[in-house]
Amino acid sequence: MPIATVNPATGETLRTFDALGAEEIERRLALATAAFGQHRTTEFSRRTELMNRAADLLDQDRQDIARTMTTEMGKTIVAARAEAAKCAKAMRWYAEHAERLLADEHPAAADVQDSGASHARVHYRPLGVVLAVMPWNFPLWQVVRFAAPALMAGNVGLLKHASNVPQTALYLEDLFHRAGFPEGCFQTLLVGSGAVENILRDPRVAAATLTGSEPAGRSVAAIAGDEVKKTVLELGGSDPFVVMPSADLERAARTAVTARVQNNGQSCIAAKRFIVHADVYEDFCERFTAGMRELTVGDPMQESTDVGPLASEQGRTDLEALVADALRLGAKARCGARRPEKLDRGWYYEPTVLTEISAGMRIHHEEAFGPVATVYRAAGLDEAVAVANDTPFGLSSNVWTRDEGDVRRFVRDMEAGGIFFNGMTASHPAMPFGGVKRSGYGRELSKHGIQEFCNVTTVWHGAEPDDNS
Repeated sequence: MPIATVNPATGETLRTFDALGAEEIERRLALATAAFGQHRTTEFSRRTELMNRAADLLDQDRQDIARTMTTEMGKTIVAARAEAAKCAKAMRWYAEHAERLLADEHPAAADVQDSGASHARVHYRPLGVVLAVMPWNFPLWQVVRFAAPALMAGNVGLLKHASNVPQTALYLEDLFHRAGFPEGCFQTLLVGSGAVENILRDPRVAAATLTGSEPAGRSVAAIAGDEVKKTVLELGGSDPFVVMPSADLERAARTAVTARVQNNGQSCIAAKRFIVHADVYEDFCERFTAGMRELTVGDPMQESTDVGPLASEQGRTDLEALVADALRLGAKARCGARRPEKLDRGWYYEPTVLTEISAGMRIHHEEAFGPVATVYRAAGLDEAVAVANDTPFGLSSNVWTRDEGDVRRFVRDMEAGGIFFNGMTASHPAMPFGGVKRSGYGRELSKHGIQEFCNVTTVWHGAEPDDNS
């Protein structure tokens, strides 16, 4: 795949970039290693100053970088501005809390009295150079939620971004440089996916984090495992959105629309499978379908647009194949299931609601990465839980209920890294983010995210000898 900015609203290639050669990659690896030697010993107060400065610069650049993201991958300009603001918020959160999150932990004296120690503690030290392999769908946020905690912990970062968002990737390197981080603390590597293995195997790279597809995650995990290097993986999701009889149906249906089409439907944590109790199934379907029909599909640079194009022509082709397979096997399209007639350029697809889904359909097991929703009828609580868990993924989930018995059951049995009751799944700096099953492992954000790429070190002090011994 060429490294290029291709506007998904028009299909026009706007700018292309040459991939870095072996000599330049080597120079940057050496620079990262030297930067770690300097950055790892900086005081938290200095790191806080630099991270806050980066957040201030990002706020100043918000409109420009939002336009860049929209041009490169098609998210609406409104969503792009919100993404930039969220990144600045996360930077400030880690700037404020990193020192506390990485403070030494002191076991109670009674817990270590039989260890022979006079006292002991747990100390957090940075690992070193961390390679980040990142996707195009949230080209700023996915990187910042790794970079902010990693840099605040004293690590340095190498970014291999998706090849269709090169200008956003280069902006991130420039942002941290302008903020004053030591040269080499954060570098963008404009390389293809074929270069990742050699970089990850380089002994100067200590660990890796990847957000992306399951095949990409398997590849990086296998290489890192062979080299015995730490990885964090955030892969796909096919998140359930469960609606029980006690739910506020109007709020649930309205939120369901947003949850399905956020980022033009291209989000791992977008709700994709809507599992509705039989008692409220038709009522919910009518409200949800009406909301999906009302959305404005069009130019993502327009403030009034709700849904822009898919990020790539291949992405739309893949989505169309999933829908066609479902319809061939008996699914019903309540709306959408086609390209918009009035948009003859770009990779647009109408918001779609499919019902009568069965287990033999590809869309039942595969992630639909676009504005396509599948709706299931559940006879009761047991079936709702079973259908929600009937997926190889386990990233996040939504449950709409006002019944405490339902809440207890879903908390106990839902196979997901997050459960959001009566609201839409969202990521926040203070809350851990990640999944189970084929959605990956490890956690980003919160204290768990900043500690992932630390050497959790036991510091043990022997007891002083007894003078009378």
